Amino acid sequence: MRKLGVTVFVLAVFAVLVGCEEKTKNKIDLKKPNIIFILTDDQRWDALGYAGNSIIKTPNMDELASSGLYFKNAFVTTPICAASRATILTGLYERTHDFNFGKPKLKDEYMLDSYPYLLKKSGYKTGLIGKFGVKVNEGVEDSLFDVSIKTFWPYLRDVDGKQTHLADINGNHAIDFIKSSKGQPFCLSLSFWSPHADDGAEEQYFWPNYVDSLYQQNEIPVPQTAAPEFFEGLPEFMKHSMNRKRWYWRYDTPEKFQKMVKGYYRMISTVDSTIGRIRETLKEEGLADNTIIVFMGDNGYYLGERGFAGKWLMHEQSLRVPLIIYDPRQADTKRSGSYENMVLNLDIAPTLLDLAGVEIPESYQGQSLTAFFDDNLDEWRTSAFFEHQREGDTLLPKTESFRDQTYKFIRYEANPEFVELYNLKEDVVEVDNLALDSQNANLLEYYARKCDSVIDKLMADRVTQ
Repeated sequence: MRKLGVTVFVLAVFAVLVGCEEKTKNKIDLKKPNIIFILTDDQRWDALGYAGNSIIKTPNMDELASSGLYFKNAFVTTPICAASRATILTGLYERTHDFNFGKPKLKDEYMLDSYPYLLKKSGYKTGLIGKFGVKVNEGVEDSLFDVSIKTFWPYLRDVDGKQTHLADINGNHAIDFIKSSKGQPFCLSLSFWSPHADDGAEEQYFWPNYVDSLYQQNEIPVPQTAAPEFFEGLPEFMKHSMNRKRWYWRYDTPEKFQKMVKGYYRMISTVDSTIGRIRETLKEEGLADNTIIVFMGDNGYYLGERGFAGKWLMHEQSLRVPLIIYDPRQADTKRSGSYENMVLNLDIAPTLLDLAGVEIPESYQGQSLTAFFDDNLDEWRTSAFFEHQREGDTLLPKTESFRDQTYKFIRYEANPEFVELYNLKEDVVEVDNLALDSQNANLLEYYARKCDSVIDKLMADRVTQ
């Protein structure tokens, strides 16, 4: 009788283990996935066909979006490349990692918790191709990446007697990395410079011949808030900001506006073509079914809205970016979906680690986006804080913002007399500044306290050594 009881117990345990194993297999392949994290520079959320842009041609990005998880409301917490990339690497706000242009190098403590360091430590072959965009102490970069190939513009250069675009050069390096990585799981951080303008060049945007014919017959619509009277209503410090200075470089005549936006689109289409080549390589190498692709922009971009160019401020054009996760290991019913939830560049590092089965540091301030595969969203954020704290540049005002599902609040450190408050449900283009109405004083005080509370927490989390 005792032997029978033991047998029944063993069989019951075995059944549980088998059930757990089957459940795990149904959810996800137990084999370590490869990961390619693709980051573009200055690509705003709607510079993507899948986002509803009927002009731009991005078939490969669109295919990823339609067959993966697509996030309609993805934002960067700081809309400038240096701080945003530091946030992506570390899972921390700018106010915590304390890195931007004009700041000291990223502290080692943060880099030793960064996603490439932890993935490499766990057995991944890690690679960086393209734009790193941050500064670290000597030796740190080698601890992050097995392969590091950093590139820089000019965009068009001679390679073996043939003019080649920088996006294609980065793509070629990526293909070489993929082909050399058989037998070991890899994480490739592929960081394109495109569609960032070559700021020192009059032409600004450069593209290869094979996309030259795109958009020649299109008329790019002028944004609603590009009207001169809208700019004239802005405070003086905004009229003399870097956003306005660069507007003269790109959009100060109707002809220049058409030329520049089409150039911007062509550079994105060039990246799209490169993504297509990379996906073909994954198929040829037998890696497509076990390679996750995460695609994102490092910050948004004004295309003439408000009489501005560039990014840096807290309006939708500057903060909002495309974000896609394509995981071929997921069941068809969980692989794709389109979500309205607010997600951030803070979420990239925990997501990449989670996808690889690597423990997420408690210090991270973001959340893993794998929650969306199972719709486990009961505790997902409904609000977020945003900031830009670049030192030593009076043309880029230090800015803070808090938004929830209804309102966005914006304030300027050096110009406290000017505040912005928008009802995002009723005013999606942010033209009706509710802060100008004294009846909203309580709302302004409420959101100012929200900003203060977040800042206190972020400062407390900062490494002080």
